[in-house]
Amino acid sequence: MSKSKFSVKTIVAIGIGAALFFVMARYLSIPSPIPNTTFGIQYSVAAFMTVLYGPVAGMLIAFIGHMLNDMAAGWGVWWSWVIASGVFGVLMGLGVRGMKLDEGEFGVKDAIRFNVVQIVAHCICWGLVAPVLDILIYNEPVEKIFLQGLVGGLGNILATAIVGTILCFAYAKAKPKKGSLTKEDSTEE
Repeated sequence: MSKSKFSVKTIVAIGIGAALFFVMARYLSIPSPIPNTTFGIQYSVAAFMTVLYGPVAGMLIAFIGHMLNDMAAGWGVWWSWVIASGVFGVLMGLGVRGMKLDEGEFGVKDAIRFNVVQIVAHCICWGLVAPVLDILIYNEPVEKIFLQGLVGGLGNILATAIVGTILCFAYAKAKPKKGSLTKEDSTEE
């Protein structure tokens, strides 16, 4: 599948991915000791789906899913973190380009690359993008915002490393390898 084309399959994946992101963020998150910060696995699924569908899909999955979660929470959309989620999808997608997960290939080198990319993407998003936008848009206190970014980012890194890597290995294992299916010779007696 070409990751540069917006096929019906990709559009459906964006819808499903954003819905999964929302449900996981809303109902499977654990509050952290830092106010307005939670631990969840939604970025694991976003990272996994980004490997399959590319950076634009990853951006939309994380952006829409995060926006829906904020809307459902009742405090309004916190745009700085929603934008950071979208940036995560883009960075993740650009960093994992060329992986052949959709062809059933995901080995140790792929897992290392996946995790290096997700760590860098999370560090940029939660250590730089979200805090800086919080300061610029909402005039939030610097100490509070960088602490929230640090705690949220570390939780996202850990969850993505564990759950995201497992999802990639499981998906690749379940996909038939190219040329692995052959026609059996049948002989009648």
